[in-house]
Amino acid sequence: MTKRIPSPTPTSDRLPKCPSGIKGLDEITGGGLPRGRPTLVCGGAGCGKTLMAAEFLVRGAVQFDEPGVLMAFEETEKELNANVASLGFDLAGLVQRKKIVVDYVHIERSEFEESGEYDLEGLFVRLGHAIDSIGAKRVVLDTLEVLFASLPNEAVLRSELRRLFRWLKEKGVTAVITAERGRESLTRHGLEEYVSDCVILLDHRVNDQIATRHLRVVKYRGALHGTNEFPFLIGEDGISVLPITSLALNHQVSTERIATGIPRLDAMLGGKGFFRGSSILLTGTSGTGKTIISSNFAQAAALRGERVLFFSFEESPNQIIRNMHSIGLRLEPLVKRDLLRFHSARPSLYGLEMHLATMFKEIATYKPHVVIIDPITSLMDLGTDSEGKGMVTRLIDYLKANQVTSLFTSLTQGGKAPQESEAAMSSLMDAWILLQDFEGNGERNRVLYVLKARGMKHSNQIREFLISDHGIDVVDAYIGVSGVLTGSARVAQGDLEKAAVLASQQEAAQLKREVERKRAALERKISDLRSDYESEALELRRIAEQVGTRTFVLGTERVASGLLRQADIKVAAITRSKSKTVKGTS
Repeated sequence: MTKRIPSPTPTSDRLPKCPSGIKGLDEITGGGLPRGRPTLVCGGAGCGKTLMAAEFLVRGAVQFDEPGVLMAFEETEKELNANVASLGFDLAGLVQRKKIVVDYVHIERSEFEESGEYDLEGLFVRLGHAIDSIGAKRVVLDTLEVLFASLPNEAVLRSELRRLFRWLKEKGVTAVITAERGRESLTRHGLEEYVSDCVILLDHRVNDQIATRHLRVVKYRGALHGTNEFPFLIGEDGISVLPITSLALNHQVSTERIATGIPRLDAMLGGKGFFRGSSILLTGTSGTGKTIISSNFAQAAALRGERVLFFSFEESPNQIIRNMHSIGLRLEPLVKRDLLRFHSARPSLYGLEMHLATMFKEIATYKPHVVIIDPITSLMDLGTDSEGKGMVTRLIDYLKANQVTSLFTSLTQGGKAPQESEAAMSSLMDAWILLQDFEGNGERNRVLYVLKARGMKHSNQIREFLISDHGIDVVDAYIGVSGVLTGSARVAQGDLEKAAVLASQQEAAQLKREVERKRAALERKISDLRSDYESEALELRRIAEQVGTRTFVLGTERVASGLLRQADIKVAAITRSKSKTVKGTS
């Protein structure tokens, strides 16, 4: 019977990782460098190989309590202390506390002559003593070319490289070895990358007079890793590899709505404004009022007691504050109360990554509720379309992860459809508001409409956008057979409509008066007819009474005549009959 081998647990298959502590690098490598194995960091001059290796040691000693050894072949301990101090690292203090050992090995190529054997035993003894002296878990060798510069024999070189890397593995230390980049290979010898378990390539390139550093994990045995090329920065707090945030689209969302500071614009968004934590894009040509809307948005947030961070890449803070006076906005009190903070810089001052890292640092320090970038297109022009979109993606993801509401203004070129020029960036936004100029009747006017607003009911109507010394107003634009009318044309059309309404009202009033006159005449005729009727009826009654009286008198006279003739019985009967006749007639 075959014995069944139990399936290993998921964790047993994972390669042990050694966290580097470098921002973003551990995310790209899935947890850090391979623990107990050598990692090769290669690149050209000035790309940051030594600084990355030194930070790996310092972070290990400070954050993870893992002592380290730095064996340098080019720079002395004093030079290294001064160099890494620019990153805020106290290498000398760590050496004094027995957290790090720095060993400078001076090698002169003229002192070496290739013989039958090339022995690294002396190096192993020296390095092993340094490791054992502090119980080091991390080792850095900087740089490898100096150590093997005197070996022209490729077979011997490969053998010694394998021997060195095997010795480091047997010591159980996580090693970072720096190497210079070759012309047609990753390293000068073209061998180190094959014997290393992990290879990280650093690159320092210049495009359009702007320098940018990039990092790529070329190789990582036994583990999945990010294979793309990522920009990285060397700043005051060390190295930052971008992205430094998660791109898994798993951030939290809010159902709270915040006002824009423009009531009619809020009405176009269901009367409640934008969702908190959403990303908003405001596009338009020059002079359409993007900065003015942004300033109103900032003031509304600050008046709610929220902190606003305003990144300006075209105007200084004092210029923005002065210009907003013309529309009645007072931003100075908000700045003094530290509810509004400006950060202004020329786009050409840094590259894309440095601007992004600076914004991350400002956001992390100030912890704003609202961030405004005016305009984002100034930064996107510093790189290619893919680099610009990548920068905006990382920035939006960082802001969403921290539930920060962001407003991006975008400058569009005149005569170019904004939907085409902003297609790449607009897909990342939750809401998109478009400002446009309408020219006609010898004047230019502004209009505003909402292109999209995810998750909320919004108006699809065009509104005219008015700017005056009393602030901003959004009014209904006239839309008719002749199209959209704005400015004086809208006012003239409004006057025509008012005149037409007034004429209709006057015509209706005149018709009403005519009807009233005819009604009065009719009532007078009715009154006259009623009066004639009553007069004739009265005359009829009078005639009837006269007839009755005459008949009665005639009958009485006949009775009296009959009595005289002794015919009273017959006369009496006739008299009674006549009397009834008279009564009936009356």
